[in-house]
Amino acid sequence: MATVFAIETSCDETAAAVVRDRHCLSSVVASQIQLHSPYGGVVPEIAARSHVETINQVIARAYLESGTTWAEIDGIAVTAAPGLIGALMVGVTAAKTLALLHRKPLIGVHHLEGHIFSAFLADPALEPPLLCLLVSGGHSSLILMQDYGKYEIVGQTRDDAAGEAFDKVSRLLGLGYPGGPAIDRLAVTGNPKAFALPQGKIADRPFDSSFSGLKTAVLRLTEKLEREGQQPLPTADIAASFQETVAIALASRTINCALAHNLNTIVAVGGVAANSALRSHLQRAAIAQNLRIVFPPLHLCTDNAAMIGCAGAMHLARGDVSSLNLAAQSRLNISDSYRLYI
Repeated sequence: MATVFAIETSCDETAAAVVRDRHCLSSVVASQIQLHSPYGGVVPEIAARSHVETINQVIARAYLESGTTWAEIDGIAVTAAPGLIGALMVGVTAAKTLALLHRKPLIGVHHLEGHIFSAFLADPALEPPLLCLLVSGGHSSLILMQDYGKYEIVGQTRDDAAGEAFDKVSRLLGLGYPGGPAIDRLAVTGNPKAFALPQGKIADRPFDSSFSGLKTAVLRLTEKLEREGQQPLPTADIAASFQETVAIALASRTINCALAHNLNTIVAVGGVAANSALRSHLQRAAIAQNLRIVFPPLHLCTDNAAMIGCAGAMHLARGDVSSLNLAAQSRLNISDSYRLYI
């Protein structure tokens, strides 16, 4: 079993963890939500600066809480792509320093692959092939995991990712940032069938998504209600209807995609995979089709280093290591993640 020290700094969480194979020994995450909330989204320069200020403390705490020694650690894993370039560079530089200092192999990990492996932490017996629904602030993708390290994107968003849509609708309704948890909390008190909203279907690409039109439909709905004199706006009903529409759209496309590719295992990962309505719809739809579905625990849905460590342990066991000249990349397709290794 490989024991890996992992670092994740792709966006607005500074994280470090120690993972032994598919078991987490420690996981520390320093969130930057309070720094970015006044701006309604992540400011890259602020994110990078915060990573620089926080990374050493997070690394030290993750190491201490793991109960391991550097002699027991077999490699250093780090998110190398994709993400905010300034933020990624902080993590990659820290990982290279640890690899040189302790003479350990370096393993660059693709951020999306890390999210997929959050499901392997939840269920250590999980094996490919499987279909992954990856939904976060920057991604809404259906990824076919054919084998370890072998991925194919079979569905993706044409515009706003699901997480972006949640953030924008939350801002529109005055619920603050981040939008996903705020809408989920309010939606519990609303009627999910109060308003009919478009699911953003794409005729020639049935597994792709489009949430820009849904976001605009919510804007038009609020404008219409205001013109009609509805004050205050029924924000709970709007939030519930929006959330229900997103959940049904993603669940139906995921189940249909799994059936089309003859897969009986689905994993749902990423920040939006923590959404209660999406989990409920996916669970019911999977049971109806006799499909197996795996969700990570809520704390592993958002960005964390444990998932990077789990993916890194897999790569290290396969002999995949990176050069110390590994460069951070703001963009890299998951199907090209093999380029991170020598």
